[in-house]
Amino acid sequence: MAIIPELKTRQVQTLNELSKRKVVEHNSLITSIAKMDKTPLKMFELAVSLIDTENPPEDHTVYLSKREMFAFFNVDDSNKHSRFKEAIEKMQKQAFFQIKKEHDKGFKFVSIVPIPYVEWTDYNDEVKIEFHREIMPYLINLKTNFTQHALSDIAELNSKYAIILYRWLSMNYNQYDHYSVKGGRREKQVESYRNPTISMQDLRQITDTVDEYKRFYNFEKWVLKEPLSEITNHTTLNVTYEKIKKGRSIDSIVFHITKKQVADDGSYKLDDPAYIDDKISQEESEEKLVYQAMKSPYTKLLMEHFLLSYIDLTDTATLSGLQKKVYPLYDELKELRGLNGVKEHLAYIRDKQDDYSKKNIAKYLKKSIEQYLPIVKRQDIDYE
Repeated sequence: MAIIPELKTRQVQTLNELSKRKVVEHNSLITSIAKMDKTPLKMFELAVSLIDTENPPEDHTVYLSKREMFAFFNVDDSNKHSRFKEAIEKMQKQAFFQIKKEHDKGFKFVSIVPIPYVEWTDYNDEVKIEFHREIMPYLINLKTNFTQHALSDIAELNSKYAIILYRWLSMNYNQYDHYSVKGGRREKQVESYRNPTISMQDLRQITDTVDEYKRFYNFEKWVLKEPLSEITNHTTLNVTYEKIKKGRSIDSIVFHITKKQVADDGSYKLDDPAYIDDKISQEESEEKLVYQAMKSPYTKLLMEHFLLSYIDLTDTATLSGLQKKVYPLYDELKELRGLNGVKEHLAYIRDKQDDYSKKNIAKYLKKSIEQYLPIVKRQDIDYE
């Protein structure tokens, strides 16, 4: 079998290099219905990580090392070859993506078996994987509307729902990460990427649970609580959620996503070195601001007035924003009216809070104090 040199090099990558791989997919594939269980889905993600998006394979074929695959699935027992064969057969016989595409005045639905051909021998380390031609546009030549995430994060997830939710949450957070730095979106829209909302109908569709877990108690346990616990414990994302009711029923779910401070977080990055240096500097200064905010007496006051929650204390962007933009203004108010003046202001704005301000607490507090300080200063001038 003739092997392209670049692919030959790729197939003998060390296990350490496996952890550096990224998976890049079009957002339409992220939001499609994955009609498969966790093993075929993880196998697909592993195969996609082998595609060089800058130099995609013309024959839709990549070569995977069995050694890497067994490491990825954490398989080291004696029957690993029979388990590998079973996983391949399941992927080809059961697995497909159902993709919704805009068409004329509505939508059309396309079902694609992603990997129809796999070839291997019992005496060679190499596995030949050929993607279906119809799946390739969702994996290569991606200029916009795509998501990149770390393969190592997927490796740690052990349920189908955790993998599906992780891909969807990464899609949203990567857009937040991009637009919060580069601009191009309104602030409210940027925040919505970090706190994405999905209807129960859409959530059931992408998790393929339209006809399963009819009782919300069971749905919440198996599709939300346990998968999100996996994601928070084993990936670069911290995720919480809120249930939004309409009448007596749960209408939608709002997720709240924060990123763990790690060196190689797998999020969307631009290739501009100046951007990367600026990002590193920004992260270092943010850590300092977060530390200062945690030590600030104003943080304690905000907690006492129920303007900050314990979830907010895990959000580095909120804490650094408060320390940088809000607390210096509280210092000004303290000089004018003393600490009691700050407390009175917080008590007043707490009573004026609405649902939107709770989701954008740093912005709400900043706007409130910016509006109040000029009034205080004018009052002091009038008094004099």
